[in-house]
Formats: sequence, structure tokens, C-alpha cells
Amino acid sequence: MSNALEQLKASGTVIVTDTGEFESIAKYKPQDATTNPSLILAASKKPEYAKLIDVAIDYAKDKGSSKQEKAAIALDRLLVEFGKEILKIVPGRVSTEVDASLSFDKEATIKKAIEIIDLYESLGISRDKILIKIASTWEGIQAAKELEAKHNIHCNLTLLFSFVQAVACAEAKVTLISPFVGRILDWYKNATGKEYDGETDPGVLSVRKIFNYYKKFGYKTIVMGASFRNTGEIKALAGCDFLTIAPKLLEELYNSSESVPKKLDESSAQSCSEEKVSYIDDESKFRFLLNEDAMATEKLSQGIRNFAKDAHTLLQQLEERF
Repeated sequence: MSNALEQLKASGTVIVTDTGEFESIAKYKPQDATTNPSLILAASKKPEYAKLIDVAIDYAKDKGSSKQEKAAIALDRLLVEFGKEILKIVPGRVSTEVDASLSFDKEATIKKAIEIIDLYESLGISRDKILIKIASTWEGIQAAKELEAKHNIHCNLTLLFSFVQAVACAEAKVTLISPFVGRILDWYKNATGKEYDGETDPGVLSVRKIFNYYKKFGYKTIVMGASFRNTGEIKALAGCDFLTIAPKLLEELYNSSESVPKKLDESSAQSCSEEKVSYIDDESKFRFLLNEDAMATEKLSQGIRNFAKDAHTLLQQLEERF
């Protein structure tokens, strides 16, 4: 019998790795790769990635009028440099994140996304190989809608914890969403004191609901489950469009011979009970329904804070080099 990772691929799920470390990416042969400021910060502390930081510093040293401006330019180049190297390993796309501090500024998000794409294209990398990661705030979703429609820039809407966010993203015709399975589980475990298995896991159930809704109503947005805490969550989503998985869990799947039956299927989604709803043109309704979901509100805010903090730490480290 093939290992659990191969069975997962055979279920129709595209495997994506969630890391900034190139060796891990090469071993598991994923289609795509995702990064975020936290992963880049962790990788940048390792000596083998020092040359990427040097490239970013050299690029920015003659640009900007202050150390702060130079560091900001270098950070963009560092993110792109990681993406460039990852694309030498994966055949598909890499996700590169817009600064989380822009999560509530539509126009600034659009501007930064275009700058990142321009940087990639200046290095000879097509925008079709890039997904711009944007937090699933109201402003982020509206920015992604415009980027997709007017600029042909493909987006990955991240920090997604609720059905209302998922519906608005589908209506915005974004390329891909990243619902965070494990962080949903974390919240419910803390709130209830209960333990959950793969079939009762609130994060798994959330992704199943989104997947079935998208397939029932013909949305083309890719559902990519993310932020897993254990392989049970991953196996419970076999058949999901994409799953982005950290190297530790990829290794567990690689070494497991347990059966991985398909759990999600486009044809069976047609019988789900969800009724069609719409939020993309109703800001107050979107904000109210998101606010009604304590878990989603708290985890979205926390995620933005943490990503912004790690990006700021990277900026400070780069600033010291000038």
C-alpha cells in the first residue's frame, strides 16, 4: 500500500507545503508552496539563508532616503527572493504575503501587491506563478477583488475562519482561500475544554461546509485547508482542492501506511443543505456577521497582530544592516 501522503494525493487533493525552508519543500514534492512573515523570520535565522538576506540588502542599499525606507525595500526583496528560490523547486505557484499591517487599507494593499508582482516580474518570474496573500478582512477581500479583475493578480485570502469570509471571497472571484483549520480547533478547545477527533473537529467541519457550498453553487475559488495541528485533521479533509501542510506533518504522512479514504467530493456536495447567500456588496452585513462569530473575530485579529509583529521584527533586523 502507498503511504498516507501518496493516498492523499490520489484522493484528488493537491499538496502544498507551508514553509520557508527549501530542503523540506524538495523532499515532499508538493505542487505549490506557501510562506508568511513568521515562516520567513524563522528561516532567516538559519545561516544557510544568509545569502538571500545579502541579496535583499544589496538591492536596497542605493534606494530609499533613510534606514527605515531601505529596510522596507529590502523586506519586499527578501520575500520575493525566498519566493524565487522556492519556484526553482515547486512546479506550481508560491504565495507571498502583503504586510499584515495593511489589512485594513484597501488601496495600500493593492499598491503593495502590485509592487511585489513588479519585483517578481523584474526577475523574470510571471505573475501567474505568484499568489498574493492577503488577510480576509473586508478591505482585504475588496482589494483582492480589484487585483483579480483589473490587474490579473491572483490572490490567496488567508486568516480565514468563518463562512461569511469564505462566501465574500468566492463572490470576489479570488483564486484561492486558506481556511485555518488548526487555529479554529485551538479556540474551541480553549473555550469548551473538550477534545475533538477528525470527524468532530470544528476546523474540519468549517472547511467541509465551505467546500460543499462552493461546489454546490459552482464557485471556482480553490479551497486550501491550512494551519493543521495533526494528521487526523488532514485525513478528514482528503479530497479537498488543496491542503497546505507543514513539513513535520508531511513527514508523518510520508511514514504512515494508514488508509486515507476520500472525504470530500464535488458530486456529493450538490446535496448539501446550504442556501445561497451574498455578502460582497453589503459591508455592514459582512461586518456584523463576522462580529457575531467570536472565534473568527478573535483569531483574525490575533493572526494579523502576530504576522505584523514578525514582519516588524524582520524590518528591524534589516534596518540594522544599513
